[in-house]
Amino acid sequence: MSNPFGTVPAAAILEGDATDAYFERTRATLEHAGKNPRVVAEVTADQFPTGEFDVFTGVKDVATLFEGRAVDVDALPDGQLFDGGPVLRVEGPYLEFAELETSLLGFLSQPSGFATAALETRLAAPESLVLSFGARHVHPSIATTVERAALLAGLDGFSHVAAGEILGREAGGTMPHALMFCFGEGNQAAAWTAFDEAVGEEVPRIALVDTFWDEKSESLLAAETLGDDLDGVRIDTTSSRRGDFRHIIREVRWELDARGHEDVDIFCSGGLEPETIRPLRDVADGFGVGSHITGADSVDFSLDIVEIGEGSDDPSSSRTASDDDGEPISKRGKLSGVKEVYRTADGGHHVALADREGPSDGEPLLEPLIRDGEIVREFDLADATDRCLADAEVVGFDRSTPGVDQ
Repeated sequence: MSNPFGTVPAAAILEGDATDAYFERTRATLEHAGKNPRVVAEVTADQFPTGEFDVFTGVKDVATLFEGRAVDVDALPDGQLFDGGPVLRVEGPYLEFAELETSLLGFLSQPSGFATAALETRLAAPESLVLSFGARHVHPSIATTVERAALLAGLDGFSHVAAGEILGREAGGTMPHALMFCFGEGNQAAAWTAFDEAVGEEVPRIALVDTFWDEKSESLLAAETLGDDLDGVRIDTTSSRRGDFRHIIREVRWELDARGHEDVDIFCSGGLEPETIRPLRDVADGFGVGSHITGADSVDFSLDIVEIGEGSDDPSSSRTASDDDGEPISKRGKLSGVKEVYRTADGGHHVALADREGPSDGEPLLEPLIRDGEIVREFDLADATDRCLADAEVVGFDRSTPGVDQ
């Protein structure tokens, strides 16, 4: 079977077949009428700043999507935070990219949502080890998208093996409850010993300690079993049994310390989110986060034409902005005219018409991505991570109060 899981193949995306049907009807209609106007279209979530920032990513896939098309594209840098106004601008004959709109928005909307949620998690425990455990909650075909977004936002690692091979990063993880079940209750020590004997030296010895008995008892047994080889314990207690989770962790820490195991770390997982991580970050050493990232709302991007020119009667025309002056245009509720966005020194995000003067201390954020079908930007994940974390500090990204950036 060439497509056993029924996923949309890459060729369909690149050729514009991964689209909404009405774009195909639009092409047929414009070609029938001999129209192919030069347009400027912008991708936005909010027209004006709202005071709530999101992380922009997915732009590398957008560059691949538009490569070879007779258009110019400008976009925010990968990892930049934004708050209103355009994040990406496309300029060229409309029929050069009409069918790409659906994929374009998909490449940006979901990854940006993942990255924003991951940044919330990162900043909830800035000094702790935080890993992405959410790939099991999404279709396997987009696991790499999840893990890349998590790394971009500063998380320390992830669990998905195939995604790691694509990203050039080593996946992390130790043992699931299934391993403990295979050995059975009363045989926890045998399970931990077998794990210690079987896996490579580079894998941390972190024992899962909440399977059969209470967390304190299994933690002490793990420390007794593996001794100095034990790097940490993982507490994944289900919420229905958790009670006061902070107290459980403090009790485990106390009992380990009392027996000379101060070097054994405590790692927590299981339905964690920023609000539940913050009260634990002074008593736990690390966290695994899944559904908060993968369950994040997609950023509600839309693509709208904001300027239109006379264009050509030839649907294959490659007229560009320099060929004729365009007229501002927009649908009701959207802002017409080509725009620029700026970051000011105090972290402000400003939107202005591109042919007008921006803030005196404003730095324009849109940068060239495609020029006449050629990719003119390089992509480096480490640079994007640095940009994301630095910009989060500049704009004061903080969602410790829901819906508010401070």
